[in-house]
Amino acid sequence: MQVKCCIAGGGPAGIMLGVLLARAGVEVLVLEKHADFLRDFRGDTIHPSTLEIMHELGVLDDFLRRPHQELTELRGQIGDETVTIADFSHVPTRCKFIAFIPQWEFLDFLADLGHTYPTFHLEMEAEAIDLIHQGNRVVGLKATTKGGEKEIYADLVVGADGRSSRIRELAGLKVESRGAPIDVLWFRLTRHPDDGVQALGRISAGRVMVMLNREEYWQCAFVIGKGQFERFKERGLEAFRNEIVSSAPFVRERVKELQDWNDVKLLTVLVDHLTEWWRPGLLCIGDAAHAMSPIGGVGINLAIQDAVAAANILAERLRKDEVTVSDLNKVQRRRMFPTLVTQRVQVFIQEQVISRVLGSSQVRLPWVVRLLQRWPVLRRIPARFVGIGVRPEHVKTPNVFADQQQGIR
Repeated sequence: MQVKCCIAGGGPAGIMLGVLLARAGVEVLVLEKHADFLRDFRGDTIHPSTLEIMHELGVLDDFLRRPHQELTELRGQIGDETVTIADFSHVPTRCKFIAFIPQWEFLDFLADLGHTYPTFHLEMEAEAIDLIHQGNRVVGLKATTKGGEKEIYADLVVGADGRSSRIRELAGLKVESRGAPIDVLWFRLTRHPDDGVQALGRISAGRVMVMLNREEYWQCAFVIGKGQFERFKERGLEAFRNEIVSSAPFVRERVKELQDWNDVKLLTVLVDHLTEWWRPGLLCIGDAAHAMSPIGGVGINLAIQDAVAAANILAERLRKDEVTVSDLNKVQRRRMFPTLVTQRVQVFIQEQVISRVLGSSQVRLPWVVRLLQRWPVLRRIPARFVGIGVRPEHVKTPNVFADQQQGIR
């Protein structure tokens, strides 16, 4: 099988890059190892920067017809006090809010959009297992599929297969870790109609918990110290339930829904990046190039920005069969700066705020939060950082099928 670009991984970075390249007339194949996108414990926040990309693609209104919630302010509860951290009403984008939508809905939407272009191909239950080399250049990959093993040759192979990327491992790309003093326990609890709008983040003495509204249930993230999961299990499930109730008393009768530890999933938090994102004929983007902390929920949006930058730089080169290592290095240079700045901020918050809270027996408002409450105008700064990020990207690739495209069903 021969295509211009083969993308390993059907997450946000992989699908978005596939859509943008196909829209520009590049024959692209995206491989996704699962049978569908219906997997839990994924990023659900679509930030203003990503919504702006959807607007630039001309599909924003269609996308927002899907069930979602809109968050115009980022609020948290610290002790007994509710505080506002970020105000998105002034971000310079069309949508001045964060959209909460399950990631499978987002990926399904992008896949539907991709299939409106004749050059877009998505193969489910297909996993990359090896790279094909010609000299020192990657010229394709081997994949296991429903129809057996395939060899797929491509002018460019893209690794978008997540933080445990098989592609970057096969390519021998070096990973530099920035460390992370925390892990996260994910679980769900039933949401009642009269729960109202609860604070997104909840900080109490020695505890940090985040609750995402998914209409029928709360998706909860309980922050623990790095490597402490076994200690929690030794103390027992009832003790963990009590910890949850201490953070969110209104779920007291619902914590019994956690029947055993199989109802609690461990997310090992990583903050790392590749020192080099490419090899001749190969590029890594998204979590495969940089694993982000869940702080701010910015990981999915950085992955989307990577995809847009890669498409802007590479689409025309792929059409002309002229992708060089210089082109691949341009993508890394473009995206490395925002990656490192964002990670530095995340590491600072992990070490100077969250770790201190987890190790404290009392709750105090951090000085930064006190400033945000005293001068509300300052809330625009975290809103811009979270909602737009460092060096936002914009779609510059053409839609070569604009005249014949019938739109999304």
